[in-house]
Amino acid sequence: MSQGEKSRRLTRAELFSDREFNRRLMRMTLPIAFQQLMLATVAAADAIMLGQSSQNEMSSVSLATQIQFVQNMFLFAVVSAVTVLAAQYQGRGNKEAVNDIFCIGLRLNVAISILFFIGCVFFPRPLMLIFTDVDVLADSGAEYLRIAGWSYLITGVSQCYLCMYKIIGKQNHAAIISTVTVILNIVLNAVLIFGLMGIPPMGVKGAATATLISRVVELLWCLVLSFLRGFIRPEAKRLVRRNKILSRDFRKCLLPLLGASLMWGIGFTAYSAFMGHLGEDAAAANSVAAVVRDLVCCLCGGLATGGGIIVGEELGKGDLERGKLYGRRMAVIAFICGGVSALLMLVFTPALMAFVKLTPKALEYLLEMMLVLSVYMIGRAVNTIVINGIFSAGGDTSFDAYSLAVTMWGVAVPLAALGTFVFHWHPVAVYALTCLDEVGKIPWVMLHFKKYKWVKDLTKDLKEVPAEDTAA
Repeated sequence: MSQGEKSRRLTRAELFSDREFNRRLMRMTLPIAFQQLMLATVAAADAIMLGQSSQNEMSSVSLATQIQFVQNMFLFAVVSAVTVLAAQYQGRGNKEAVNDIFCIGLRLNVAISILFFIGCVFFPRPLMLIFTDVDVLADSGAEYLRIAGWSYLITGVSQCYLCMYKIIGKQNHAAIISTVTVILNIVLNAVLIFGLMGIPPMGVKGAATATLISRVVELLWCLVLSFLRGFIRPEAKRLVRRNKILSRDFRKCLLPLLGASLMWGIGFTAYSAFMGHLGEDAAAANSVAAVVRDLVCCLCGGLATGGGIIVGEELGKGDLERGKLYGRRMAVIAFICGGVSALLMLVFTPALMAFVKLTPKALEYLLEMMLVLSVYMIGRAVNTIVINGIFSAGGDTSFDAYSLAVTMWGVAVPLAALGTFVFHWHPVAVYALTCLDEVGKIPWVMLHFKKYKWVKDLTKDLKEVPAEDTAA
């Protein structure tokens, strides 16, 4: 056997023979992926049920939920920063620091939620006009936002709780909460949208009301669980006081994450706006394609979160070599996940085409968009797991912002905007341009991965911090 063959065999063994790592990854990833699948199922249920009623209602709600998508970008940045720091301090065994980080996240997410609540409830139509110039879509979407905006007020709090449950090893409970509330949401969707059990049909208002009720149940459930043994709840003194050392480290993680989230979120919102300006058929096809994309992305999202927590815990323990090894394993898994995701898109397409109720032109657009998505999913899976999982685990949160500035805002968004408003290209050509950035940055991502700048222990011995540093 040649030395090269030995090296390859050792590499394969190093990557896949650790049963404890594999079990740990599955225990962490599967509940998180299932939780994300349940959340994505709500959007799918909205699209399916509203699509049975009216194509315009389905399109308007899809465009209206882009507001929540933007809000989620802010919330995602905060929750990601919480995950990065809390996972490392959890690995170090510092429970007080974990609770401090939890409280920092809660304060920020409450402030964000209040702002979006005000915008959606009091200024819904001006917000809708950002995404479409079709009056019927803007009016219908505004009806949805006036009610759903109340749910945006509490989403940030429940997201923090669910994030912390994953970090402390209660990811199964987080998955159960999401599953039950999603089922509740879907049942209420059917009852309120179509008017079952003697209730008048409510259409888009019914979808918004179902969302609001399920989010209230989700938050109440999180609050009740937090008082049980083995769970976590914010300590009152830590909610009104801040640890200056942790706050400074939190900002260092948060700001690049926030920049990346906003660039990615606003870019995706711009993509939806481009589709909205290309006509009702393009908007409808994009709405359905987005739902399927989000469903398939749950697997790579679960791997990114679960794998990132595992890598972060090892780095927080100070075992940098093991953290590096786990990161290498996750990178290989990222490419496998990309291939599986691409295959799933192709498998779903025939059934999807037979099921959805769209105009012939919209169905033609949808078929072509699904083929584009099958290629896009390879890049999406690799970049999500490597950037949001591995890089973030070690506090390397700046790379995502740099890559998005170049590939999305330097290439994809300008080209798609020109195709929409200047050259009036075919809607699927514009759609393909919006998918260009994920595939194009894979070589750059892997080159940065191999530099191993993400292999860092971010924790500090907080017992050595003077008392005045923990004052408000």
